[in-house]
Amino acid sequence: MKRYLPFLIIAAVALLTAGIATAIYRSKMEAQSAPATPVPAAAAVSPGSTPETPGQPDDELAHVRGPANAPVTIEIYGDFQCPACGTATKDLDEVAKDYGEKVRIVFHEFPLAMHSHAVDAAMAAEAAGAQGQFWPMHDMLYRYQSVWSHASDPTRFFVAYAQSLGLDLAQFQSDQHSDAIKARIMTQGDAGVKRGVTNTPTIFINGIKMRGTFSKENFKGSIDGALALEGKS
Repeated sequence: MKRYLPFLIIAAVALLTAGIATAIYRSKMEAQSAPATPVPAAAAVSPGSTPETPGQPDDELAHVRGPANAPVTIEIYGDFQCPACGTATKDLDEVAKDYGEKVRIVFHEFPLAMHSHAVDAAMAAEAAGAQGQFWPMHDMLYRYQSVWSHASDPTRFFVAYAQSLGLDLAQFQSDQHSDAIKARIMTQGDAGVKRGVTNTPTIFINGIKMRGTFSKENFKGSIDGALALEGKS
């Protein structure tokens, strides 16, 4: 028993650390969010989602762009007010086009406490997702990040974006403040913390955390390496 004691202690400390990190993330999220109005949980589920274990690319909370059978899955833990996320997303989208059906992209919400409008932006994206328009809103939030992120109250911008996407505005505005939507975001953040995510963007390619700078060259190299491992290059 003594020979295994150090390993048991290490495992216990790891579990405790993950639990503390998750609690800190949730407390910061709750501190940022305004009081919410409950709505039916079904309103927070994106159409066409497939239930599975939260934190995995195919879970019911994930937003996926690309074929389910793509040999390369790129997961992004992102914050809509994070400038580096906007740059990385733009470069990655351009690179992914060159690989067509070989790549799919999965987005996980991870708004940071340091960004005053990050939670509101995530709520807007998820509210759009409740109407099947997550990705168009995702793209719009990053495209106009320099506009809404500097506003004292970005809500009017989010509503304008929703209107331009043809969303039901009454439903969108209700979902923007719903407990179900907030819980959805917090669950994604919790899952990220358990995977060791601490900042944004954090990117995994086929489950392996990407290191180094997020440039087009590095994205291509990482995708090519993943394809080679899968025998699909």
